[in-house]
Amino acid sequence: MRGVPILMYHQVSSHSLPGFEKYTVAPRAFAAQMRWLTRTGYRSVSLDALLAARAGGPPLPHRAVVITFDDGFAECVEHGVPVLRALGLTATYYLVAGLMGGVSSWLRPDRGIELPLIGWGTARELCAAGFTCGAHTVSHPRLVALAPEARREEVRASREILEGGLGHAVHHMAYPYGSYDAAVREAAADAGFRSAASVRIGLSGATDDPLALHRVPVTGHDSLPDFVCRLRTGHAAGELLRRNARGALRGLRRVLSGGAA
Repeated sequence: MRGVPILMYHQVSSHSLPGFEKYTVAPRAFAAQMRWLTRTGYRSVSLDALLAARAGGPPLPHRAVVITFDDGFAECVEHGVPVLRALGLTATYYLVAGLMGGVSSWLRPDRGIELPLIGWGTARELCAAGFTCGAHTVSHPRLVALAPEARREEVRASREILEGGLGHAVHHMAYPYGSYDAAVREAAADAGFRSAASVRIGLSGATDDPLALHRVPVTGHDSLPDFVCRLRTGHAAGELLRRNARGALRGLRRVLSGGAA
């Protein structure tokens, strides 16, 4: 099975706040990216469908893509959902269970900003419209840095709170900051999650760990060619060029130093 890009978005907004530019995709750019997907034959699938296909269930479309949004920012719904629905696409929104309807308080210490988060009513509307809501812990901590019991409670309680607020089972989560290790993964498994998304860059292949899924970041700096390159490699065009240039330079240095023919 070919690797599937699991796209990772954070904010979709026309207001790119200082210190958060990398994580903010303009609505026009987001719409162009989604239109490109549909024009070129990509079909969005849910995480449930991805896992089922890998367990021997119904196969995925030839060009499958999973679309995810971390944090539950309100503008991702405002600007994202109309585009997705118009194009027949689906997505997963990872929500910070203890801050529903509030603001992104975890951004204040490091970045000096707070962004509004969706509330329970909007989350239930998302699910009713066919989107998936997953967990992003209770308070968005770096899970690896927590004591064992606090770590387990952040993961376990996030599922419990979301299931109570949404009225149905929650099977998927994403690690805040991509912070996970073997103990964090174990906590996700013990809490009953079927999948957990990391921030490890790359396409999600058939042998990808379902509790540490690779994803493809989409940033506010990406051009449409960058986006296309990310879909196929996980990396923007400029990143690949720089990587290849560094490799060529190392090879040239070896030749000049007599280390290789």
